[in-house]
Amino acid sequence: MTDVAVEVLLPKIGLTMQEGTIDEWLVPAGTAVAEGEALLRLATDKVDVDVEAEAGGLFHPVVPAGATVPAGALIGWLLAEGEQPPDPAGAPMPAGSGTGSEPAAVAAPAAGPAAVSPSTDGAGDRLPASPNARRIAAAAGVDLSAVRGTGPGGRIVSEDVEDLLAALPGDDLVTPAPADGIASSPLVRKLAKERGIDLCDVSGTGPGGRVRRADLDAVAPPPRRRDAAPRPGDVLPLTGMRGTIARRMHASLQEMAQLTHGYEVRMDAVVSLRDQLKQEWTDSEPPVPSVNDFLLKAAALALREHPLLNATVREDGVHLLDGIHLGFAVAVPGGLMVPVIEDAVTLPLPEIARRSRSLAQAAREGRISPAQLEGATFTVTSLGGYGVDFFTPVINPGNVAILGVGRLRDGVEWADDRPLRTRVLTLSLTFDHRAVDGAPAAEYLRTVGELLRRPLRLLV
Repeated sequence: MTDVAVEVLLPKIGLTMQEGTIDEWLVPAGTAVAEGEALLRLATDKVDVDVEAEAGGLFHPVVPAGATVPAGALIGWLLAEGEQPPDPAGAPMPAGSGTGSEPAAVAAPAAGPAAVSPSTDGAGDRLPASPNARRIAAAAGVDLSAVRGTGPGGRIVSEDVEDLLAALPGDDLVTPAPADGIASSPLVRKLAKERGIDLCDVSGTGPGGRVRRADLDAVAPPPRRRDAAPRPGDVLPLTGMRGTIARRMHASLQEMAQLTHGYEVRMDAVVSLRDQLKQEWTDSEPPVPSVNDFLLKAAALALREHPLLNATVREDGVHLLDGIHLGFAVAVPGGLMVPVIEDAVTLPLPEIARRSRSLAQAAREGRISPAQLEGATFTVTSLGGYGVDFFTPVINPGNVAILGVGRLRDGVEWADDRPLRTRVLTLSLTFDHRAVDGAPAAEYLRTVGELLRRPLRLLV
């Protein structure tokens, strides 16, 4: 247990995180917690994660559950027995924390190295590092001076040490094992106990065979978090993911001149090719691409021919982007996420199918990382599975267009005065008229349609 007060700061998850919501304190106030024990459930605009205590001590929160605070803000203390927390007088209130008797005072975000508790590496140099980062580094025999800190003010956090360890050969690591001979964090042991997993049966993929959370997930996937079904009379707060979606979509419609084209495309060739692939590809081969996978590939290839749709608007003009990174919307409890397939235009269709399934599953199970949700230059969103034919998707800020996909349905085409049954769907392209005019947007849709009429070209 610590013999001095240790600050508990709201961690920064991902490069773009500005604030987070304390969804739940996992330990009551006054509880003795061990270093590495899960302390809180943090809800960000992209993911929900458990945050571990970086030191041991008696836990004293200074903001209530449900409070939204900026990254790096003080949210609690870890204290020694009989110790009182420092006076928080004059600290600003977090958003949504209320007033009155709630313990809602919070310090402003730390700025610069002077605001970070320094640590000392083996060479005696003083480095800004979290207690958990120091513990991991010491266990692996890593010199902290070799670690690049990404925390507030260049502070070294545990993820920085783990990233360095992941890049080192396993033989370079010295990881002392606990009494049972299995290297793992207290949080992993806690999760294993909750899921009834014997760590002896788990193959560790971490440095030195260390068992990580992902190794537990491979043995027994975590239960999915499901929000309670809303009922009449409920008030759903605009915080966390829901609040971010609200702000971003409102800003999108306020800042852009958005217009939507509807375009019907023939899907007979895609349906026929998928039926053929289902019979020819075995379970050991890549997954059979879904209709949406064909659309993702066609959307990427068409962007190569129509770069105005793969762009962003800045103060000095419309910037056409080099890479084509496709985001695709995935519905999750409480909102939606947009995982990103990087360099989609260079990937064969089977690889797009594999990545889209993997990313969608990770998003629905709450396992997706912030890095996998960043960098989209164009987005595809589908409501076909809900029976929707046409809709007007809203552009993700930073992009100039988004492609909506409707349901696959029967159509009719006339040939020599005879009706022919066809398979069609409607594409809904919303574009920012500041960057793209109606004719180039229509040309893009026509290119997508032509690619879908000859889908063999999409396989490579």
